[in-house]
Amino acid sequence: MNLSAELYQRYPMLKVCEQDIAAALSLMKETYQNGGKILVCGNGGSCSDAQHIVGELMKGFLLKRPMTEAQKNAFTEALGKEDAENFASRLQRAVPAIALDGMSALFTAYLNDADADYVYAQAVFGYGKPGDLLIGISTSGNSKNIVLAAKAAKALGVRTFSLTGAGESKLSALCDVTVRVPETETFKVQELHLPVYHYLCAETENTLIERIFYEDNRS
Repeated sequence: MNLSAELYQRYPMLKVCEQDIAAALSLMKETYQNGGKILVCGNGGSCSDAQHIVGELMKGFLLKRPMTEAQKNAFTEALGKEDAENFASRLQRAVPAIALDGMSALFTAYLNDADADYVYAQAVFGYGKPGDLLIGISTSGNSKNIVLAAKAAKALGVRTFSLTGAGESKLSALCDVTVRVPETETFKVQELHLPVYHYLCAETENTLIERIFYEDNRS
């Protein structure tokens, strides 16, 4: 069974989001394929989800992610065969991703010196470049700091994808893609966000593996 069929078999209520989930996947794949990075932010439980997403993207999730032959050769040239073999047997290819909610020094400094509502916008302003992608997670879709981050992303040419609950929201009006899972209570929305982003991370990982195969066969 393919990943998409499995997702909707296990969570048939998500079928109403199928087109938006596919559009979000296209954004993630294109960002990786074009050399961009993924920025993720959320509050409370969604903060944990943001870090969870980054954990799945930055190391092996469902598949092994070996170095390409070209990368192994670069390590060998720089470090010698023994060190290179140690690195090659341990390092894993990554989809570049940053959880914006994991920077406590920046957050506390910015909260103290500036405006708490703009803390994610500040991080996007510092990291964001055209070709990057911001994933904003908000069960209501109206969390002020996430909305402001999405506005900053838009101004910088960073594409945007949000995960929200069922209702129309400020994020759904602003973002390039919004997956509005069919629940409204916070914990129920979060329960459906998990399978959505696990699916997106797994399919993006497949794109990474395809690139490794391509680069190995081209070299």
